[in-house]
Amino acid sequence: MARSRIKHNSILNYIAVSVITLIGLFLSVFSFTIPFTQTQFVGFANSISLGLDLAGGISVVYNCDLAADSNTSNLDNAINATVARLESVIGEKYSEATIVRQGATRIRIEVPSVTDADEIFDLIGEPTPLYMTDTDDGTGTARIVGTDIEDVNVSYQQNDEQEWVYGVSVQFTRDGGKKFADFTSEISSKASGSQYIYIYLGEISPTITPLRLECKQTITGGATFISGNFETRDQAEDYALQIMSGTFNVSLNLLEQSQIEPTLGANALKYCIIGGIVGMILIMALLWWRYGDFGLLASLALVMYVILMLFFLQAISFVQLTLPGLAGIVLSIGMAVDGTVIIFERVREEYKNGKKIPLSVKTGFKRAFWPIFDSNITTIFTAVVLLILGTASIQGFAITLLIGILLSMFMNLVILRFLVKWYLPLNSVKYKKLHLPKQVRQFKEEIVVEGGQVNG
Repeated sequence: MARSRIKHNSILNYIAVSVITLIGLFLSVFSFTIPFTQTQFVGFANSISLGLDLAGGISVVYNCDLAADSNTSNLDNAINATVARLESVIGEKYSEATIVRQGATRIRIEVPSVTDADEIFDLIGEPTPLYMTDTDDGTGTARIVGTDIEDVNVSYQQNDEQEWVYGVSVQFTRDGGKKFADFTSEISSKASGSQYIYIYLGEISPTITPLRLECKQTITGGATFISGNFETRDQAEDYALQIMSGTFNVSLNLLEQSQIEPTLGANALKYCIIGGIVGMILIMALLWWRYGDFGLLASLALVMYVILMLFFLQAISFVQLTLPGLAGIVLSIGMAVDGTVIIFERVREEYKNGKKIPLSVKTGFKRAFWPIFDSNITTIFTAVVLLILGTASIQGFAITLLIGILLSMFMNLVILRFLVKWYLPLNSVKYKKLHLPKQVRQFKEEIVVEGGQVNG
């Protein structure tokens, strides 16, 4: 009765895993509208962010010089700060954008999946300086400039009239916060005249209409909220981006620009998918030919591995799939299959030397653990080093390789182990179904008895 119950549980486990795998395949490939909502689910595979070489887009390179109002004389530090600010400016709207420093004085910006390059060039091609003054006639002196600002974000808050409006939250630097507190103290303490701060973008000029910020008290804490007259969130976002573009410590001089068509990358991706599918089928066929039912279980684990890989590639926000990244995926799949082969070859060796199938499986997994762990951990260290020190393309390879190696270890040491464990109650003696070799000798447990005599 107990044996029958164990077999029944194994069958139920396989049914559950098969259903979950089918659901995972469906979610990976197909798009659909989520029931009772207006949300469109596009599938794991279609949600993966593609790099410039696969999706096309624009690439620009700027040369950097210290800005006239820069708060530092160190160009190296100014460029690093500008890279961080550009990531805020561009990443707010284009999460797939890549901004990297190139050489001593250059910054490269790549934005995939963009068809209208003008919107990017308008945003970053001519950064807009920001000035805060106490006059609205274009004759005042700047009291706060863009480099006094640390960060800018869009928010939805109540204004002075207790109305909920879209606005821009401005976070100042430490020095900028002190300057802003002194400025607002001066403005709010005026006995007569206007108690307003005027914000100019571009330049202080009578031809520019500034944004007016009412100031009735000293504003401390190093931050403020600009409500403006924004009717939509998009308008507030545009203004926030303009402010952030005025916080650069360097002037950006355009050196080169190019628009990359996605044709080459799309073909490479298509052929890679076709090759991957054909390769997976061949691998599964070879696994079955060599290991029988165990090969079928390994194929099921491999399908689960691919589903998990697609899920994590689209779930991790900073992952961007590139051509080198595809190479990392292929390499990690090869190492996953290599781990499977190591395990089952150990099982075959144990069975050939006379052990029964359950004990061969247990010993085979145990003997395979350290070779798999050692080989994968060295690859993980290599991927981490490449991720930290490599250029953008090398980082694309490293991140997919790192994800793939971690998943391959999970597949071989956890998923495959459970699948094989559930199989043993269904077949623990029929070695031909597992394509196991004939045993060289029958295993006999040795027992030491009194007098030193050994009975086999």
